[in-house]
Amino acid sequence: MSYKQQVAEKIASALVNLGVEEFSAEKVRDMLETPPNPAMGDIAFPCFQLAKALRKAPPMIAGELAGQISGAPLSQVQAVGPYVNVFLDQQSVAKEVVGTILAKGSAYGDRNIGQGRHVPIDLSSPNIAKPFSMGHLRSTVIGNALANIMEKHGYKPVRINHLGDWGTQFGKLIVAYKKWGDEEKVKAEPIKELLQLYVRFHEEAEKDPTLEDLGREWFKKLEDGDEEAKRLWQWFRDESLKEFMKIYELMGVHFDSFHGEAFYNDKMDRVVAMLEEKGLLVESEGALVVPLDEYDMPPCLIKKSDGATLYATRDLAAALYRHETYDFAKALYVVGGEQRLHFQQLYKVLEKMGFEWAKEMYHVPFGMMLKDGKKMSTRKGKVVLLEEVLAQAIADVLKVIEEKNPTLVNKEAVARQVGVGAVIFHDLKNFRLNDINFSWEEMLTFEGETGPYVQYTHARACSLLRKGGYQPGEVKLAEGSLDSKEAWAVITLLNSFPEVIDRARENFDPSQIGKYVIDLAQQFNKFYANVRILAEEDAIKASRLQLVAAVVVVLKEGLRLLGLQAPEEM
Repeated sequence: MSYKQQVAEKIASALVNLGVEEFSAEKVRDMLETPPNPAMGDIAFPCFQLAKALRKAPPMIAGELAGQISGAPLSQVQAVGPYVNVFLDQQSVAKEVVGTILAKGSAYGDRNIGQGRHVPIDLSSPNIAKPFSMGHLRSTVIGNALANIMEKHGYKPVRINHLGDWGTQFGKLIVAYKKWGDEEKVKAEPIKELLQLYVRFHEEAEKDPTLEDLGREWFKKLEDGDEEAKRLWQWFRDESLKEFMKIYELMGVHFDSFHGEAFYNDKMDRVVAMLEEKGLLVESEGALVVPLDEYDMPPCLIKKSDGATLYATRDLAAALYRHETYDFAKALYVVGGEQRLHFQQLYKVLEKMGFEWAKEMYHVPFGMMLKDGKKMSTRKGKVVLLEEVLAQAIADVLKVIEEKNPTLVNKEAVARQVGVGAVIFHDLKNFRLNDINFSWEEMLTFEGETGPYVQYTHARACSLLRKGGYQPGEVKLAEGSLDSKEAWAVITLLNSFPEVIDRARENFDPSQIGKYVIDLAQQFNKFYANVRILAEEDAIKASRLQLVAAVVVVLKEGLRLLGLQAPEEM
């Protein structure tokens, strides 16, 4: 049980003694605050909400309440104005926290909330035959981090790469390839060559609008199963996927399913039939829609007037398939914020169809990746390629290693871990709904709020353990070994790690962990700068090294949840 929970139970029990029964331990826990200054205590309870029930001024209530609260793990309780300030017993808390972390290792913070139930996560989903740009990075790394967080709490994530492998653009691409393509060039550099063909198609179509009709014609052939159209489509898909896999491998991201849009082609008629059966379809200007007036939403378009199905039809088919295949506890869609209405409509249509499980489907939106403050565009060829960014980041880190630590073993492997980690962390330290401006300088510095800074702190802590000859064993903290304010700041942060993971899961927000590992790295570096860790006295040195070992465990696990590796030397 966390210390916050223990304090909450003591306060709830004291409130009952004062005649207030409507404040449960859970309610009290939600009201607890961290004082702005550590000298004011470790946990504070504001008494404003009690004034009505007790008909007294909050400072008077705080005074009465403080007198009712005592016992381990508390060392002192004070009333300061309208607040009850609680000080924890630092020695016993330090021993408990460090001991728990060293005993559990990477399992610290594990919970079995999910009980092995599936959580399909729709992430990454690049378009076939188009480059994997920095714009795709966000869905990939946010979705992968959420999968790791869900797994930590006992769910079975199913990482689904819902590839953009269908649509009129394939008709356009087939036309472009037949007119200007070169098989050898496509085999040599698939994405680059296919993108050039796609961009050229749009340039030429501006001069010759009949190309657009030709593109639609070839997509119709593909839909009707034309052999040549199918063969080219399959080839574009296979070659693209090979290129994408190189990037995923570099980033340490794996998938359980590559069922893209095309997979649901034969599953949409069933959806239309079900909607008809339930009397939900209405004709509107020749098209078939599901009205959503009762939710103040525009109607959900299911079939166009020419009989073509749409994204909504496909996503309804995908939702049904995923529920029938995985019987999920929750289903997450890590897709940009501009798709918000689409998902709201999707869930409401499923609810109208009578599927209760639609209430457990969540759109996890995120802001845009901007370049010089502007959105990136594939069609205009204005795009920053993720592969090039990763390669550049790795090269830049390798240069720093050659300058600062040329004798480092496995230089290339470390440069890869730090370079790729820098790119991932630059995204995940930000709250997902915020837009991010792509910045080399901000991403790759070894100082401040960056991945390399956190990784370097981890490597520094590992180096201390090696220098100090740290031996894992029973946690015995020598008197006075961890009584500095710097050590206590590290211990209280270590203690809060499980709560941080809880918040990250509940809010689908990996940045909670991103911000946390930065805070922990900063506090540890203050401890390192102000306290002689490798002290002369063996018992004190051993105690401080045990705290360092606990920091290593938590930093490594925090980075792992975000999808980063933690080098032991840098």
